[in-house]
Amino acid sequence: TAPNSAIEFQDVQFQYQNNAVPVLRGVSFTVQPGQMVAVVGLSGAGKTTLVNLVPRFHDVTGGAIRIGGVDVRDVTVASLRRAIGMVTQDTILFDATIAENIAFAAPEAAQAQIESVARAAHAHEFIVDLPKGYDTVIGERGQRLSGGQRQRLTIARALLKNPPLLILDEATSALDAESELLLQDALEKLLLNRTAFVIAHRLSTIRRADAIIVLQDGRVVESGRHDELLACRDSVYARLYATQVFDSVTAPIASQLETVETADKMP
Repeated sequence: TAPNSAIEFQDVQFQYQNNAVPVLRGVSFTVQPGQMVAVVGLSGAGKTTLVNLVPRFHDVTGGAIRIGGVDVRDVTVASLRRAIGMVTQDTILFDATIAENIAFAAPEAAQAQIESVARAAHAHEFIVDLPKGYDTVIGERGQRLSGGQRQRLTIARALLKNPPLLILDEATSALDAESELLLQDALEKLLLNRTAFVIAHRLSTIRRADAIIVLQDGRVVESGRHDELLACRDSVYARLYATQVFDSVTAPIASQLETVETADKMP
């Protein structure tokens, strides 16, 4: 799971038990080190399942996923998930202090490190305005914070963890304009020099992706860069783009993706 390792999907199949219809069928592509790959498609296309397979929330039922040539099933789940950071629409926060939430994946972190990543995530400013600053207890699931503040805390946590591989569900459409601008800048910093899978909601992210994987009915029907895919006017991607489907219909991964840190504590 080194940052300089390619990630290969080789003829990946996935089928839930008691479900006659496969969710993914013959999915093959390679993500080079440092690339950002956007995964797009209508709700039900298989995007959620695709990213769930990387940290082994599910295992493939056919084919293989390899990182640096090693099948992910041949390494321990704990070591695999240590190399992965996740930021999802449904932020996973705990009834603890802000500092403890940021340092959840790196409990040995010094206060200066915690404040450094909070600044990078545009969280420091609102934290120091709270009654107890970094020692403020934020309530179950961070209920005492706004949506934008919760997202910035999870970005700070991912920055502190410093994983080589990132899985990101942007999901900024519900935020106000100011929060969204701050979050976009924080995400830019988080994505820098990392291999990333992005279930894309924002067209700006899609345009910047090194590769776009277009899923339809569990298959990769198209792949390429934004301009390449748009050049074919009757492509699936061009039709999705024309209807702005990324902002309105793309299914969130949050309901089915747990954070890596939470999953690590599962028996």
